[in-house]
Amino acid sequence: MNPDPLNLALGFAVLAVVYVLLGLELLPRPAVAIVGAGLVVGLNIVLHFTSFRTLLEGVDLDTILLLMCMMSMVGVLSRTGVFDYIASRMLVKFCRKPFVLVVVLSSFTAVVSAFIDNVTTVLLVSPVVISLCRRLGIDPRPLLLSVVFASNIGGTATLIGDPPNILIGSVAKLGFMEFIRNLTPIVVIDFIAFIALTKLLFRSWFTAYRRQVKLLGLSELHHPTRPIEKSMLKKVLIAFTIAISLFFLEDIFKYPPAIPSMIGAGVLMLLLRKSINLEDVIKDIDWPTLVFFMGMFIVIKGVEELGVIRFIANSILASSQDLKVLLMLILWISAIASALIDNIPFVMSMIPVISIISTTLNIDPRPLYWALSLGGCLGGNGTLIGASANVVVAGIADKHGYHISFTEFLKYGMPVMLTTVGLSAPYLILRYAM
Repeated sequence: MNPDPLNLALGFAVLAVVYVLLGLELLPRPAVAIVGAGLVVGLNIVLHFTSFRTLLEGVDLDTILLLMCMMSMVGVLSRTGVFDYIASRMLVKFCRKPFVLVVVLSSFTAVVSAFIDNVTTVLLVSPVVISLCRRLGIDPRPLLLSVVFASNIGGTATLIGDPPNILIGSVAKLGFMEFIRNLTPIVVIDFIAFIALTKLLFRSWFTAYRRQVKLLGLSELHHPTRPIEKSMLKKVLIAFTIAISLFFLEDIFKYPPAIPSMIGAGVLMLLLRKSINLEDVIKDIDWPTLVFFMGMFIVIKGVEELGVIRFIANSILASSQDLKVLLMLILWISAIASALIDNIPFVMSMIPVISIISTTLNIDPRPLYWALSLGGCLGGNGTLIGASANVVVAGIADKHGYHISFTEFLKYGMPVMLTTVGLSAPYLILRYAM
């Protein structure tokens, strides 16, 4: 059944308004999502294309609870000072070897981003990088860029590493171990390629770095760090261990991905009940991001009811019904679109498209979801606005007097995106379409 042309036009208009507001940053992201949700609800009142309850059912509470509980645990972990300590020790130990420093710091960031969202990771690591580079008299921007690229690549490896994966896993009912089995192998390959690429991208910075350190003649760079809250850290690690262990058991017991994070957060609240003000923990939750997600869920459900999602799915199916071609279309469309607009709303838009395509062709949707994940997460490295972590790092750099322009980010980010997505293409075909 073809959608009504008027409904289709209005649906695309809503998406256009939302994407333009996000791209131009005319309003905060939560406000944009609320505006989009308001437009959908208003159109529904006039056109009666669905019920208000149906729009509300579009909000995936599994995703919201997973994000909320993980945010609470990460907030407490950041209070322990462990990230500042580890990053500082790395910079001190390897300050004379710039390439080794990039490798070690990027590897640390990628691994942490696989289990803690990449925005939180770069928030914790970036100020330390800037502080140490200032002491050396070195431009911190290439090192900051390597951190943000590594966080986006590392976050692709697991269900909880990047918001697009959380969305895909929750809506498509894909478990923690499924992400590790299907995405971690190519993420490791992509990360190795990225490290090799830094040799070329940052070659002039490496030269300037060595010259500056040799001029200073430093044998060690002391950087005072606040002491680690060991008692609190032990309690956080207990909660994280429980949550991660339960994530690994998802495939066996078949519970939703929000369950491990809820249990982990609950255990942490009990352990901290006497040692910390739990209201402060709740304040650490990024409520604006959760509001953004809820608003966007309503937007996507609304445009789906208006026929936009079906139209996009039919357009892709009209191009080809061959699995190899579909994988490449979804991978590269997702990568390019995620470089131009924020990858979260785009992935939200594409999830129901994949559901329609797989149902129409009666094929396993999981390979298509892996293509969406790789394109959406790795494509975020392409431009400054492609992923939230990019904007966060640029903001931190600006506050410290180091401006990262859109074109400068593009100069480094586009080669990283094309290399990692390019390597993902044959992986998808060889693993799922041969």
